[in-house]
Amino acid sequence: MSFLTGQISRTLGRCALVAAAVFLFASPTAAQSDQTNDPLEDFNRAMFGIHNAVDKVVLVPVARTYRFVVPEPGRQGVRNFLRNLNSPVIFANDVFQGETERAGTTFTRFAINSTVGVAGIFDPATQMGYIRHHEDFGQTLAVHGVSEGPYLFLPIFGPSPPRDLVGRGVDILMDPITWVGGDDFQYFKYGRTIVNVVDLRARNLETLDEIERTSIDYYAAVRSVYRQSRDGAIRNGAFDFEDLPDLDEDFEDDF
Repeated sequence: MSFLTGQISRTLGRCALVAAAVFLFASPTAAQSDQTNDPLEDFNRAMFGIHNAVDKVVLVPVARTYRFVVPEPGRQGVRNFLRNLNSPVIFANDVFQGETERAGTTFTRFAINSTVGVAGIFDPATQMGYIRHHEDFGQTLAVHGVSEGPYLFLPIFGPSPPRDLVGRGVDILMDPITWVGGDDFQYFKYGRTIVNVVDLRARNLETLDEIERTSIDYYAAVRSVYRQSRDGAIRNGAFDFEDLPDLDEDFEDDF
């Protein structure tokens, strides 16, 4: 447990340092005067370049192999299982946002899919009318009026404005799996993270390829799509996505 606590502390510490650095070197005035709220654009573009290189060399080949080896029904089962594991975090954020009806839906989905759905591999809750939605603590902070802060892009993490970077750290703390001890279980945690990243990338292969192929500025296109997608998620879908590409619903967690 001490090892796990230390890992969490170091992760949150890094998040706090990055957020502090962003606010220190990019004042609110500078951020507000920049139309795109991207005062660290040079840094972000450099990080985006590193990320894009890793994506093409590592993530894309792995994602394509995953899609080739695992048939769609198997990938859907993996996806359902991973989403079901995240239900406690979604439920907590539903409650923090005062969304009691959505919290009830999340709780009911988790109960049904964890039992009838065989540990979440299947999703009978959706067929019963309990539709899945996603919430995280970054969205919770936004609902309660916390500003996004200046745009920030980090390799592997992807778009990570200070509000959402801190939110990710809090979500880790709220995840019951974080607190399960034992060396053997550590491998499950690492495996869960890796499979989630690969599955997300596999779902958006064609869409991201299309964005890159048709964009004059791939970095700016990703920034724009991310912000619009994120805004819609914060407003629980109260947004016009007609002009957005056909992205997976978890796009803001991809990259």
